[in-house]
Amino acid sequence: YERLLTGAGVELVRGHAVIGGPHTVCVGERRIRARYILVAVGGQPQKPGIPGAELGITSDQAFYLARLPQRIVVVGGGYIAVEFASIFQGLGVETVLLYRGERLLRHFDADLGKALAEQMQRKGVRVVLQREIHSVRRAGALELTLDDGSLMACDALMFAIGRTPLTTGLGLVEAGVSLNARGAVEVNARYQTAVPSIYAIGDCIGGVELTPVALAEAMAVVEHLFGAGERRVPYDLVPTAVFSNPNVATVGLSEEAARARGFDVAVFRSGFTPLKHQLSGSGERMLLKLVVDRATDRVLGVHMLGAEAGEVIQGFAVALTCGATKRQFDETIGIHPTAAEEFVTMRDPVALA
Repeated sequence: YERLLTGAGVELVRGHAVIGGPHTVCVGERRIRARYILVAVGGQPQKPGIPGAELGITSDQAFYLARLPQRIVVVGGGYIAVEFASIFQGLGVETVLLYRGERLLRHFDADLGKALAEQMQRKGVRVVLQREIHSVRRAGALELTLDDGSLMACDALMFAIGRTPLTTGLGLVEAGVSLNARGAVEVNARYQTAVPSIYAIGDCIGGVELTPVALAEAMAVVEHLFGAGERRVPYDLVPTAVFSNPNVATVGLSEEAARARGFDVAVFRSGFTPLKHQLSGSGERMLLKLVVDRATDRVLGVHMLGAEAGEVIQGFAVALTCGATKRQFDETIGIHPTAAEEFVTMRDPVALA
């Protein structure tokens, strides 16, 4: 990235920047003037406000552990929590994934979160749902007191309970920029803040916290300021993958979101053991799911749990962006034997209660 910047003639100024006004950024003693200012400072992991929380680590510190712990408790149920739980378990660490919610990946289709928990447990991760930590203390090992009064011991504790925008100490409020209760920068549809010359994108605005989304938002700002201003970010069709073991990937609306928006949906679902796992006897299963609007036959969502899910869903993201219908899926010839061919061979919707 640095080579891209310098190759394009960008001056890179290293230091802590503070906004000094609508058109001024201060870095040390230097005052830089600009017609526009773009804030893209990202976010940082957060810890809960409980006694002993300082004894736990976050995803930032996880890369700098002096040695692997024998036992670890990972707290959370989102991307980072399930990915790190899979990593630690894969490295031979006795791993517990502790989450206060009813299912993992609560922003994804409900079937994916339930299926992921089952498969992670099959691989050796102990998944504990609907539990929270009330306090942490060191008694040789770490001792966790849960909300039901039970105790849990571990050698390392990792919090993956979300991220907060890195917006403090930047002079934003003093410059007139509005922040919400979480500290995220408030912007309009063009990513413009309350100060017309100051814009913000990425994790610090509290939207979809993915690198490709931040890049798309940046291009939308560029188009608005220096081009035709036509570009929009299609948030409903952002494909995303969770690199847990097994992988999860999705694009479009979940079944729950589609129903909440008033769609009369037909749901197509297939759960099976892929050929290679039938031969190995591992018992690992995959889940593929389509959410379809009955009125228009348009495919609203494509969801997958299984190996290389991200690679598969990237292609289907193009199809959904083009407005693909279920009939077009049905008319597409599958590649055999692949798991992805199930997406174009599912003919009968599941019976819904």
